[in-house]
Amino acid sequence: MKFYLAPMEGITGYIYRNAYHKYFHNVDKYFTPFITPHTKRCLNAREKNDILPEHNEGMKVIPQVLTNQAEDFVEIARTLQEYGYDEINLNLGCPSGTVVSRKRGAGFLAYPKELELFLDEIFAKSDMKISIKTRIGKEESWEWEDLLSIYNKYPLEELIVHPRLQVDFYKGKPDWQAYELAEAESKNPLCYNGNIFTVQDYEELLAAFPETEAVMVGRGAIANPQLISVMQGETAKTDKARIKAFHDEVCAGYAQSFSGDRNVLFKMKELWFYMGQIFEDSEAHLKKIKKCQSLSQYQLVVDSLFAEKKIID
Repeated sequence: MKFYLAPMEGITGYIYRNAYHKYFHNVDKYFTPFITPHTKRCLNAREKNDILPEHNEGMKVIPQVLTNQAEDFVEIARTLQEYGYDEINLNLGCPSGTVVSRKRGAGFLAYPKELELFLDEIFAKSDMKISIKTRIGKEESWEWEDLLSIYNKYPLEELIVHPRLQVDFYKGKPDWQAYELAEAESKNPLCYNGNIFTVQDYEELLAAFPETEAVMVGRGAIANPQLISVMQGETAKTDKARIKAFHDEVCAGYAQSFSGDRNVLFKMKELWFYMGQIFEDSEAHLKKIKKCQSLSQYQLVVDSLFAEKKIID
């Protein structure tokens, strides 16, 4: 089984990826938070920093691009090739209202004719490997059959399927009937993405789709960085000491890269929105983390949380 770490805007940048790779070594591909085209330059400073080869040593990193303009995609692909990348991922899955209103991400799925013209052009003009991360439609499940027939016209490196509609956002359960259709009809290699939060979730997926060869994990792995290791059978339960060391590495990386406690705390508090879910009876500590105004205060609260609270098995 191949495991991929899903891109999450604001969280899975190169500092997070390096810390994760140092402590867990269980991801076959890391996907960057999406890159968006800019009027005056191909990459902004943050995006360039995130894809620099020296910031991603020893990892298989796939840059993800969010656009509905073929010429922008091709230009970014050429730039990424100059940095040594040979694969690029197209984001057709982001359900954010701001993104969708601009006909990007999952919003592009509502325009299949334009999407097909877009794919025609990028496959004609780029010699990079191209993978797609997609939802199954914007509003109705019947959209998926048409979208899948479009994807089948192109030699995708991989089709990563999050079997939800855009209007579903992250509510409810993924549509496994839609994924079953993909398994039956797709001419491209598949990767499953969506609602893998526990070992039981993973086992249920394999029971339903035993031929699955790749799984992308997002929110579940952000909440419990050792989840993939447990699913692989490396360990029977989560190692709190390792997660603490990982946390400290991420925090130190932000402190080295950002000026001022406020910027570092913003990033760490965003991470705790997910990681807080795996600790028993952690509400009081999480409230204290939200109120922290300095890194020294923050570290005391976090040390206390790790020392006093158990991780949910």
